[in-house]
Amino acid sequence: MYVALSVLAVFVVLMASELGWRHGWLQGELGRKFVHITVGSFVAFWPFFMTWSEIRLLSLAFLIVVIASDRLKIFKAIHSVQRPTFGEICFALVVGFLTLVTHSKGVYAAALLQMSLADGFAAIVGTRFGRGNTYHIFTHAKSVIGTLTFIVVSAGLLTGYALFSMHGLAWEYIVFGAVAAAAFENVAPLGLDNLVVPLFIGLLLSH
Repeated sequence: MYVALSVLAVFVVLMASELGWRHGWLQGELGRKFVHITVGSFVAFWPFFMTWSEIRLLSLAFLIVVIASDRLKIFKAIHSVQRPTFGEICFALVVGFLTLVTHSKGVYAAALLQMSLADGFAAIVGTRFGRGNTYHIFTHAKSVIGTLTFIVVSAGLLTGYALFSMHGLAWEYIVFGAVAAAAFENVAPLGLDNLVVPLFIGLLLSH
């Protein structure tokens, strides 16, 4: 039952983003990040009401849907970015891969929220306010304010994990995790940060 409801919820978000894209409410990066943030944040809490095996199966199903959508141009909103990217594919993959890194529900949620919230809000803030403070990594434009947003949100998520899981993380550990995650987000090309950043946080919190 939970699996069916989860698939329905994700489908509703995809249809809403597509409707917004077609009517001009959600354009470009905002349209993609709407899906990124809403679906990613929802999926982060799947372990609390689904088994690890069910999550892996849904990850595989998402991968098939993303590839089919890209080839058939079904959900244009999530594929509207102009630069080459494997972000959506990495998004689908990391949902399943994280279950192989940890069986802690809290670690899974904290790691996936790094992708949905830290990366998502960094992109939105960077797109809106980053025109005058850009820099380039491997020919890709980044912004100082976008990177700082990532670090702040990432540190907040790690702090939240420490408080709710009762794993008292030292502030140095939190700062290191947030800065390192931002560095990986900067250097991972073609949307691979969607895979690398959550796996890094998952491994970091599992040790």
